[in-house]
Amino acid sequence: MSGTPVPLTETEIGERLARVPGWRREGEAITRTFGIRYHGGVALIVHVADIERLIGHHADIDLRWDRVRFAITTHDAGNRLTAADFDLAARIDDIAAAHRATAA
Repeated sequence: MSGTPVPLTETEIGERLARVPGWRREGEAITRTFGIRYHGGVALIVHVADIERLIGHHADIDLRWDRVRFAITTHDAGNRLTAADFDLAARIDDIAAAHRATAA
């Protein structure tokens, strides 16, 4: 990410959240949980981490034996939601689909 990230307005957050079905707002973060067995979850996380490294934006990730949970916020914007969070959410959705993760 370059420059100072700009937090989204409440209206913008609502509009962008509607574009990433399955994601929900929890305070100043968006979260989604995918059903996937442990080793598949590890592969999913590695794939997501590679993309995160390339774009310079990262999710908090929680791996369990049958699911992976992602939580995204922009730390550089005071832990507020920015456009980068929703971009990453859409990328995670695509990667999760490629790994055959299910909605949880």
